[in-house]
This record gives sequence, C-alpha cells and structure tokens, in this order.
Amino acid sequence: MIEHTEPEPSRPIRSWMRSSPGTHIWLLIIAVTSVVVVIAPDRVEHVLLHRNSSNIHQLVKHPVRALLSSAFWIENPASLALYALLFELFHAPVERWLGTMRWLLIVATAHIVATLVSQKVLSMAIQDHRAPRSMTHVVDIGVSYGLAASIGVLTYRLPGPWKWLYLAGAVAFFGLPLVTGGTFTDLGHAIALCVGLLAWPLTRNVVSRETRPRFT
Repeated sequence: MIEHTEPEPSRPIRSWMRSSPGTHIWLLIIAVTSVVVVIAPDRVEHVLLHRNSSNIHQLVKHPVRALLSSAFWIENPASLALYALLFELFHAPVERWLGTMRWLLIVATAHIVATLVSQKVLSMAIQDHRAPRSMTHVVDIGVSYGLAASIGVLTYRLPGPWKWLYLAGAVAFFGLPLVTGGTFTDLGHAIALCVGLLAWPLTRNVVSRETRPRFT
C-alpha cells in the first residue's frame, strides 16, 4: 500500500532555499557578521569595518582578503532586512535559473571588477587632488555590486516588453546618480550592472532548476 501524506507547509520554502543555496549561505554569513557588528564595542566595530573594507589601503596591503571579506559585511546592520528582501528578489531567482556556478561567476566578477575599477578611479582623483587623501581609508564594504550584477543579468529572464521596461528602470536607477555627480560607489554600481548585462552568453542553453526534469 502506498501512503499519501500531506505536504509539509514549510516544503515550498525549503525547496526555494535548496534551489538557491549560494544566495542563502551568503545571506546567513552576512547576518552573522551583522550581529558581530551590533554586539561589538564601538572601537572594535570601527576596526572590523576598516579591516574588511576593499578600500585603497586594504587593496594595496591585502588585495585578496580585501576583495573576499568585503562581500560579507554591511556597514549598517539595520539594513539587513532590506538586503534579505533584495537577495530573494534578485540573487535567488538568478541562481535558481542559471545554477549556482554561473550565478557565482557573474556576481564574483562584478564584485571584483567594480571594486578595482572604482577604487582605481578614486586613487587617480586623490593623486589629482580632486578627492581628500583620507579616502584611501574609506569604509568600502557591502554586497551592492553583486546585487547590481544580478539585477542586470535578470533582464534576460523577462519576456517581451517587460524586459525593456525593466532594463530602462535598472539603467535609470544606477545611471542617474553617476551622471549627476555620483561617487566612486555609484561608478561601481554602474560597472557591476554592465557586467551583469554582458553576461548574456552565460544565459544561453540553460536548463533552469525551475524546469529541469525530475526522475522519481
């Protein structure tokens, strides 16, 4: 006899998380580091944020560590809920669609390229006395470059005219601050968006986790 059991209420949530493990592991690490920032004394918090920044000083002294660690901290832990929402809206669908490895390749490339280019531009501005030298130690952490890349590549998932409306909104959101006197961070966001858009070849011939056949 085959027994039929009612599906557990939590099964859709568990299935969603299992289909985008990289997104949720990343989010969990950010939650842990945010708790550390909250409970740390002010002096320790200051050291942690600067040590894990991908600013010019850290990139010169510890380039690999700076690029890696800066992707797992946010400066304001109060924004954790917002980041969790954005991860579910953009990272999770892209990972579920392209698979973890392609998603990770796009996001990591965007994070690295946007960080290095924006910090190089900032370094040139400091050398030309268009920015204060103290900017070499600016706190530059967070996950927004990776999010911008996922927002960009998600364009190719949308059908018909919605694709162009979505793209116009993304370009306006990240482009307007840049052309109206934006910061090096705004430049990084625009670069990361472009990396996501240039990742179009990785979206071809994809067997999505949402549609791939299951054998039982």
